[in-house]
Amino acid sequence: MLQVGELVSDFTLVDQDEKSHTLSQYRGKKVVLYFYPKDMTPGCTVQAEGMRDSMNDLEAKGIVVLGVSVDDVKSHKKFVEKHNLNFPLLADTEKSVVQAYGVWKEKSMFGKKYMGIQRDTFLIDEEGKLIQHFEKVNPLKHASQILALV
Repeated sequence: MLQVGELVSDFTLVDQDEKSHTLSQYRGKKVVLYFYPKDMTPGCTVQAEGMRDSMNDLEAKGIVVLGVSVDDVKSHKKFVEKHNLNFPLLADTEKSVVQAYGVWKEKSMFGKKYMGIQRDTFLIDEEGKLIQHFEKVNPLKHASQILALV
């Protein structure tokens, strides 16, 4: 598991518009790298809309927001358009980034076990080092939690 102060793993993924994003291209800015389970689900929608609605405050503090799930580009595009999201959603269809960041975990619902994304966020500094790891994030309070920290 990543520790505060450590350099985070670099990666390249495409967003809802098939534009490539490499994490290291954001050096010089803080990055909110948030992992969420699934497009169009209630909790993920609340979380994404909270980020959208806080974008002016986040940008004023020099923060870039990148959302990541294992949904594909087409699904991300629909999610962005339906909810007017103003930040990139990255498609990790190969599950390489979710595994590298340790958020691909065994989960349980109604007694059934399955693999999925734990709702975690990594706040990364201007040099690419971990400032804070938020585990099992509350979607309703997440954007305000990040703003309070920075």
